[in-house]
Amino acid sequence: MELNDLKEWMRERRIGDVSCLTPDMSGNARGKNMLPGLFLSSLENKSLRIPEGTYTISVHGEMIYNDHVPGTERDLVLAPDLDTIHLAPWNTDATAAVICDAFTDQGAPFNMAPRQVLRNVVELYHQKGWTPIVGPEVEFYLIARFNDVVLEPRAPDGASGLREFGQHVYSLDAIDEFDKLFEELYQFCDIQHIDLETLIHEDGPCQFEVNIRHGEAMKVADQLFLFKRLARQVAKRHGMFVTFMAKPYADESGSSIHLHQSVVDRKTGKNIFADKDGEDSAIFRHFIGGLQAHLPAAMPLFAPYTNSFNRFEAYMSAPTNTHWGRENRTVGLRVPSSGPEARRVENRISGADINPYLAIAASLVCGYAGMVDKIEPRAEYVGQGYDDSDSPLPATLTESIETFSESDALKKYLGEGFVDTYAAIKHSEFEHRSSVLSPWDVRYLMVNV
Repeated sequence: MELNDLKEWMRERRIGDVSCLTPDMSGNARGKNMLPGLFLSSLENKSLRIPEGTYTISVHGEMIYNDHVPGTERDLVLAPDLDTIHLAPWNTDATAAVICDAFTDQGAPFNMAPRQVLRNVVELYHQKGWTPIVGPEVEFYLIARFNDVVLEPRAPDGASGLREFGQHVYSLDAIDEFDKLFEELYQFCDIQHIDLETLIHEDGPCQFEVNIRHGEAMKVADQLFLFKRLARQVAKRHGMFVTFMAKPYADESGSSIHLHQSVVDRKTGKNIFADKDGEDSAIFRHFIGGLQAHLPAAMPLFAPYTNSFNRFEAYMSAPTNTHWGRENRTVGLRVPSSGPEARRVENRISGADINPYLAIAASLVCGYAGMVDKIEPRAEYVGQGYDDSDSPLPATLTESIETFSESDALKKYLGEGFVDTYAAIKHSEFEHRSSVLSPWDVRYLMVNV
C-alpha cells in the first residue's frame, strides 16, 4: 500500500487511533498507540522508535541482556508493513493496527525480531527458487473468567446455562453452546483478513480447533499472530477467557498448533514434494529427514515453557517421538492422504503456546537443512507411534534448551545471536518459575512436612 492510498484508507474509515504492533519473543504484541497524524508523519521521517530490549522480554516481563543485546538499550526504527494494516474491531473508536518490522539506524534488519527470523528463513527458500507454504490447525480452550491465578481453570457456562464436561469431540451441539462468540470470532477475523476455514470441537471440555487457510509462510504467521490476540479480545467480550496454554488441564488433552507444510516452485507454482508421476519426490523425503534430524534441537521453539512438555503424553493426541507415517496421528510427522498438488507433511509437535513466527521458522529451517543436505528419513512408521520409545523428544525444557544452544545447524540458519538470546530468555523463565510457590507446594507441602 502506498502512502497516498493509506491516507485515503484512513480517511474513509475515520481512523482516530493507530496501534503499531510488533511481536515479541513470546508471540505477544508490543508497540505503541498514537494519533493518525503522528503515525503518518513517522512514516515520512522514520521517527517511530522502540528499544531493542523489547525483543528480549521474557513471558514474566523481564528484559534479558547479553553480548548481543546489551543493557544500553539502543533504539530501533519501527517500520510499519502497510500490507498488514487492518481494523481492530473491538475498540470503541475506529482504530487501525499494523504490524511493524525493526531496523537499526543504518537500515539493517534487526535479526533478533521474530518476524525477521522467519523472513530470513523464507529468503533461504527463495534463493533456491522455492516458496514454503504453511497451513496451521489451531487448538484452544474457552475457560471461565477468574481473578485468582492459583485456582485451576474450569469450563465456562454455555448458552444452556450448563457447564460442559466429558468429551464432545466433533460435537456440533457443543459448538452451538457458544454460537454468538464464534459468530463474532468469524466476523472479526474477516475484518482483519484472517482466512479461517473449519471450526470443530476437540477432545477436552470447551476445547476447539480452527484452521487457517494455507498460504505463504509470512502471511500465515501474521494471521496466526493476529488471531491469538483477536480470540482473547472476543472471549473477554463474551465474559470468558481463551487460553492457548499447551496443557491447561492435567487430565485432559493439551492444545497444539499443527503445521502443514509444503514447498512450491516459485516459477511454476507446482508442489515439489511430488515428482512428475505423482509419487513422493526425493526432496520430500529429505524434508522429512531434516525434520527428524533437527526437530529435537529446535524443541524450545515448539515447546517454549515447562508446561509445554506436559502435553507430550502417550494416547493423549500428542506425539512422543519424531517418527513419520501416512495417515497416522500417533507420530510426530504425519503425511495426510492427498493428491500430488497437495502433498505435504504435518508437524504435530508444536504446542498452541508457540510464537507463530519462530515455530514456523524452526519447522521450515529443519526441513530446509534436510533438503540441502539430502538427509534421508528413517523408514515410515506403521502402527501406534506411542508404543515405540525410539527417537523420543526431549523430556524437559532444560534438556531442550541445552540441545538448542549447542546446535550448529540452528546457529547457522537462525543466527548465533538469536540462538544465544532465546536460550537466555528460556533460562530466565525457567528460573523464575522455579522460584514461585506452586499450588502443588501449597497442597502437599504447606502443612505436611
